[in-house]
Amino acid sequence: MEEHASVFSATRGVAGAAMGRLLDACEASVRDGGKLLFFGNGGSAGDAQHLATELVVRYRKDRPALPAIALTVDSSALTAVGNDLGFERLFARQIEALGRKGDVAIGISTSGRSPNVLAALKVARERGLVAAGFTGHGGAMAELADPLIRVPSDNPARIQEMHIMLGQILCGALERRLGLVEDEE
Repeated sequence: MEEHASVFSATRGVAGAAMGRLLDACEASVRDGGKLLFFGNGGSAGDAQHLATELVVRYRKDRPALPAIALTVDSSALTAVGNDLGFERLFARQIEALGRKGDVAIGISTSGRSPNVLAALKVARERGLVAAGFTGHGGAMAELADPLIRVPSDNPARIQEMHIMLGQILCGALERRLGLVEDEE
């Protein structure tokens, strides 16, 4: 718990500006008819699904659905891309098919070095999507994702804890920013 509290404190000190830019990008995309595309591997895939679900279904209260997709859930696409094009193209191919200029592609990688996440962010940038990310220290993601939410830790468990917390904060803030729910006292 002490380690968690320490990483929380450090993250709180560095993530604010990038979170604000990510919230701005998500709001602009949704207001313009765009969507949010989440993706990652392993636990980060679970986070991608969790956050997309919070937006499509609801976060805290019933409200209109928000357009969000986790690129980790279509088993036929995942296995076909992995088999036919290679695992590194897993998310990039889906961005090519589903992403449109103005959408927000949000890659999640604790290391910042996942080849399939990096390839997707590269394709997103090339196609005019906002290429955003959640990571630890950043790795190669630092060159591809802006905004990039960095958790200053080397411990994947602590990084993942911060990612889901920050993702939940993003969901709640986006609902409020879009006027879909009222601020709670």
